[in-house]
Amino acid sequence: MRQVRRTVNRVLLALLGLVLLGTGGLVLFGGLGLADAWHAGPPGGWPWTAPRDVLLPAADRTRWTGSGWWWPAVIAALAVLVLLALWWLLAQFRNRRLREVLVDTGDGEGALLRGRALEDVLAAEAESADGVHRAVTRLTGRRREPRVRVRLLLEPHADPAGAVHLLSTRAVAHAREATGLPEIPAEVRLRAVRHRAERVT
Repeated sequence: MRQVRRTVNRVLLALLGLVLLGTGGLVLFGGLGLADAWHAGPPGGWPWTAPRDVLLPAADRTRWTGSGWWWPAVIAALAVLVLLALWWLLAQFRNRRLREVLVDTGDGEGALLRGRALEDVLAAEAESADGVHRAVTRLTGRRREPRVRVRLLLEPHADPAGAVHLLSTRAVAHAREATGLPEIPAEVRLRAVRHRAERVT
C-alpha cells in the first residue's frame, strides 16, 4: 500500500507539474512577444499571443455570473477540490500501524494477537543485542501478512551487521514461530546514538 501511495503521489505531482509548466510556458511565450519575434503563428483563437493580452478577458470572467446556477456550481467545485486535497493530505500521515495479527493456532480458526504486544516483544529482543541502545518497531501490512519496520539506535561500539543478523535470526524468527506465519518481512534502519559531550575538569 505504501508503494501504491508513493506511485500515485509521483504521478499526480508529475501531471500537475506538466500542467503548470505548459500554462506558464504559454503565458511567457505570449507575454514576451515571442510569437511575432519567431514568426510562429499560433492557431486561430489561441490565447496569450501578444504582450498586452490578459489571461481571462472580462467577457470570459463575467459570462455566466448572471446565471442562477453559476455561483452554486463554483462553490461546489471548490468544495470538492478542498475535500480531495484534505483527503490526499491525511492519506500521507495516516497511521498505518497494524492493530492485530492473525495467529495460526492449528485448529483452523486462529486467534488475534495485539499488534502493539508483538511490537513490544520485538523491540525488547532487539534491544537485548550488544550495542543496541534502543529499538523502535512498527507493524504494517495485513493481519495475515504482517511486515515489520525496525529502527535501531546503535552505540558507537556496536556492530551494525551483527545487530541486523541477531534481529533477523532471533527477534523476527521468534515472532514467526509465535504467530505460525511462514515469513515476516523486515525493514531495518540504523542510526547512531548522539551523546552529549561532557565537560572534563
